[in-house]
Amino acid sequence: MSSKKNTQVMTEFEDDFRLENLLRKFWAKWYWFLASILVCFGIAYYIAQKQTPLYLVSAKVQINDPKRGGQTAETQLLGELGSMASASVANESEILQTRYLMESVATDLKLNVTYYEKGSLRNAELYAPPFVVDIVEPIDTIRGRSLEVSFAAEDKISIKSDVLDTTVAYNKPFKLGGVGTVQILKAESKPVENTTYVVGITSIDKVVESLQGSFTILPGTAASVINITLNHPVPKKGEDILNRLLKNYVETNVNDRNRLADSAYAFIQARLQYLGGELGSLESNIQGFRQRNKITEMSKQSSELISNSSQYLNELAKVETQLSVLSSLEDYMRKNAKGSSIVPSSLVVSDPLFSNLVEKHNSLILERDRRLMSVTETNPIIVNLNQQIASTNSDMLASLNSSKNSLGITRNRLMAQLRNVEGQVQEVPKNERNYLDLARQQKIKEELFIFLMQKGEETAISKTYNTPNSTNIDPPKSGTSPISPNKMIYYAAGILMGLLIPAGSIYGQYLLNSKIDTKADIVKRTSVPVIAEIGHSGDVKNLIVGNMTRSAIAEQFRALRTNLSFYINKPKGNLILVTSGSSGEGKSFASINLGNVLALSGKKVLLMELDLRKPSLSTKFGIDNQFGFTNFVNDTKVLAKDVIRPLSVHENMYIISSGDVPTNPAEMLLSSRAGELIEELRSMFDFIIIDAPPVGVVTDAQLLGEYADFCLYVVRHNYTEKAQLEIVEDLNANNRMKQLGILVNDIKTGNGNSYGYGYGYNYGSYGHEDGRGVRRKFNSLFKKS
Repeated sequence: MSSKKNTQVMTEFEDDFRLENLLRKFWAKWYWFLASILVCFGIAYYIAQKQTPLYLVSAKVQINDPKRGGQTAETQLLGELGSMASASVANESEILQTRYLMESVATDLKLNVTYYEKGSLRNAELYAPPFVVDIVEPIDTIRGRSLEVSFAAEDKISIKSDVLDTTVAYNKPFKLGGVGTVQILKAESKPVENTTYVVGITSIDKVVESLQGSFTILPGTAASVINITLNHPVPKKGEDILNRLLKNYVETNVNDRNRLADSAYAFIQARLQYLGGELGSLESNIQGFRQRNKITEMSKQSSELISNSSQYLNELAKVETQLSVLSSLEDYMRKNAKGSSIVPSSLVVSDPLFSNLVEKHNSLILERDRRLMSVTETNPIIVNLNQQIASTNSDMLASLNSSKNSLGITRNRLMAQLRNVEGQVQEVPKNERNYLDLARQQKIKEELFIFLMQKGEETAISKTYNTPNSTNIDPPKSGTSPISPNKMIYYAAGILMGLLIPAGSIYGQYLLNSKIDTKADIVKRTSVPVIAEIGHSGDVKNLIVGNMTRSAIAEQFRALRTNLSFYINKPKGNLILVTSGSSGEGKSFASINLGNVLALSGKKVLLMELDLRKPSLSTKFGIDNQFGFTNFVNDTKVLAKDVIRPLSVHENMYIISSGDVPTNPAEMLLSSRAGELIEELRSMFDFIIIDAPPVGVVTDAQLLGEYADFCLYVVRHNYTEKAQLEIVEDLNANNRMKQLGILVNDIKTGNGNSYGYGYGYNYGSYGHEDGRGVRRKFNSLFKKS
């Protein structure tokens, strides 16, 4: 029942004090926190200042859709030419991020050479440097190089790098390893003397990778708007980079449109030249036929037949024209099987599937040609594009073949209808009938020629209307404040780390501490009661309690005297055994001061030094230890009064020293003479205090336990291992000692020590077991602070 109650008290006590104990330790080490915060904040400040600030440069582009609103003649022509005027926002966003565009920007602005002014914390990038590093003859693959450039009098330029240390003049080329031939040119502004500049040189490929990572290109909230942002350390340079990207994008778009138009125009002109020859030859034949046969005009019957068949002839001419165009395109594509040229789509306006395939095919060719400017034919990307082009070319041929078959069926139907009319032509004279055939062929050729001339003119006109497919609705503009680094985050992180490092260290020590630190450490490990707590004494003297002493420790020993009266109160012969788990825990100190406080109350007290293995009590009193307990046991002639000696500290205090150190201390304590001596002493003294050996080291204390009326087990704050409390619990559970009580010695109240908080000038009032006394003192501390 007692154990269960003790466990409940322990749980409540531990819960109440765990956080308070930890906070108290934090408070005691406040200077750790202050030093840590100052150091961590300084590191955070240094890191924040060393970071290069980045500014956000943004722009908005609207993609123009020619199909929105009214259809103008120009937009219709552009649509027929398949010039990608209806490109989606998603497609244009991808085009804006292509390597080709980024590479053109890096090359145009020479972004592979970066200039800095060397600083103490970081180098500041310069956009308008006082000199220009010109790469005259670059090597195939430029490796990264960093140059330190400084200027002295007479235009002498000092250059230092890991591969070069020299002095050159303006406009004088020199070799730079990993870069090629380089020269330094003058700029409008002059360099500042005694200032060191840093020049970073890298490859265009590295710059392109960096640009692609810095740009963010996303569709805007509006359906046709693209938002473009760039993070850059120099706002003006970032604006120029973004402006150049948009400029090159527009130029590329217009160039692609013109290339498509040129391809279609060249094809049409070639066909017109061929048809012109055929039509001229046919007209010569008609003229010769009429001259030979003296035909000036058709007969009335022939005119009527031609008039009746004109509708079929017109439709048949259109079909024949389209078939001729498809055949020409098919021959053109078969000769261009590898997809090396643009395919015109404006000639086949009736087949949207073919037009889409042509648009995809031409886009792939343009993309491949752009990439071939920076890579070779064996590059995996080029190989993949070639495969896509070949596949698209095959699909286009299949589409053309399907269209030709469809047109062939239409032609056969029209010819069948025309033959019905031509049956009536058989009645026309032979010469007129032959002339009618020639006239029909002429009409078909004329229709085809006129169609091609019309398309050629439309194509030529379309180049005039090739305007950009985008509008810069919000020009590039940088923000006034950097977006990174966020210095407040660095500072907050520094302060947080400054708090966490010492807190973690103290908490780690708190968790890993194996020594007794709080009363809860004792309560939860043993049911033996704590009957006294003695504070730390800075005095080197062993005797703390005096007749006129009113110190906190003296009051604590008086409290121990009072508590003992509840356990032992015989008129005479009260024997108290003082032991501990190991040496150094203060049992001799406790014995001396407990004896003195009892003597002060008028009791006759005897101290027995029975730690025969390592006696120290007599030494503390400064008396000779040549004659004592061992002499009484070994010599029957020695009487009890012979080994008892008075102490000068008080008239009621006496001592029996241990005597010579024996070889068999345990056997001497088991001797009948030892028992006889103790029984005789009981009748002579009110209190007998035995300073016994540590019970955790030898069994001597247990041998003496049978004589004791009360056993005082001494533990030392922040010295005794928590595991040693198992010893006193085992002694109590197995009744190996009578009436056990624990005395906690050397309680330190400073430096965040949790045990016995409140000791000092409050007469040792540790507080109640419910912890309320400690909490009151703890709260008052923070109220004052």
